[in-house]
Amino acid sequence: MTEPLALYIHWPFCAAKCPYCDFNSHVRERIDQTRYRDALRRELAREAGRANGTGMRRPLASLFFGGGTPSLMAPETVAALIADARRFFDAPEDLEITLEANPTSVEAAKLAEFRAAGVNRLSLGVQSLEPEALRFLGRRHDVAQAVAALEAARALFPRLSFDLIYARPGQAEASWREELRRALALAADHLSLYQLTIEPGTRFATEHARGAFALPEDDDAARLYRATAEEAARFGLAPYEVSNYAQPGAESRHNLVYWRYGDYLGIGPGAHQRLSLDVAQGGVLLAARRHRAPEAWLERVERDGHAVTEEEALAPEDRAREALLMGLRLAEGVDPARIAARTGRTLAAALDPAMLAACLEEGYLAWSGTGRLVATEEGRMRLDAMLPVLLR
Repeated sequence: MTEPLALYIHWPFCAAKCPYCDFNSHVRERIDQTRYRDALRRELAREAGRANGTGMRRPLASLFFGGGTPSLMAPETVAALIADARRFFDAPEDLEITLEANPTSVEAAKLAEFRAAGVNRLSLGVQSLEPEALRFLGRRHDVAQAVAALEAARALFPRLSFDLIYARPGQAEASWREELRRALALAADHLSLYQLTIEPGTRFATEHARGAFALPEDDDAARLYRATAEEAARFGLAPYEVSNYAQPGAESRHNLVYWRYGDYLGIGPGAHQRLSLDVAQGGVLLAARRHRAPEAWLERVERDGHAVTEEEALAPEDRAREALLMGLRLAEGVDPARIAARTGRTLAAALDPAMLAACLEEGYLAWSGTGRLVATEEGRMRLDAMLPVLLR
């Protein structure tokens, strides 16, 4: 419980639902900002009390406003939640405070207010610098707005990240390299580069099923993945996680808590959390999730002080599976000693020995010089297929 924990605050509202998105996001004509602010603060106070226990303030690693579209929040809501987090937890002066934003003109106009509220890291949902791709992806901004928002954000925030989506229908390697170079030249120190996938329940799932478009074949997608790493390296960004690239020291502290299987609190509709309690009595790790529907979440928080719908103590085998699912995404891999301490199960017991031997022989996994188990570049491209048969 002395490890810093991460704090995630979910704002579930968007101006429109993107066709590829399966996140817990909702479009509403009117939002009572005051009620939602009060409810977020109330739920945060409740969870902070549980996390801290008696007579202590746990250290805080990061604060992340995600969504949905948090840049639709009132800046005063962001400021109030930051102040609460600093009051409840032992937060360093340079606490990483990230807010996700879209580069539309309306949201970009609020960036200075978010900076004044205390946000020091911005994550922009650019997704593409190609006009046709933006239309296909259902984005509400154009290329000029994206570039303007990036330039404004770079002038305001000490740290900046933005997202791009690749492996789009008909995307050629040469055009992706050119688009990526333009993006990297905008001088972000962190990029999240996601391969387009078809998620159940999305509009793209319906359109893809009826043949409206096709995604690149696996070999083509793999070439795009390799090209991504090569172009990022030209600008000094290394792939520290499967989909995330950063200059040294610019890695997302918040996401590293997830990938290293640390504790995190999740506040807001649909938010998940992992919280260690009663460590001295056996290392209980509680997994919780909240009601997904914004209105039901709001009513429950106003009535009960929280909207947790499920909470359970995870068994050692479940902890080990989660820790490996997350940790093998990292270039640094997983530390067997940490796996054992955090999950109560040894790394050897968590892995199928025959599959481990096969993955090592094929070069998909390797032992580092420091004794960590790491996925190689070839292995990281196959994680989704490899992990279900590797873990037990």
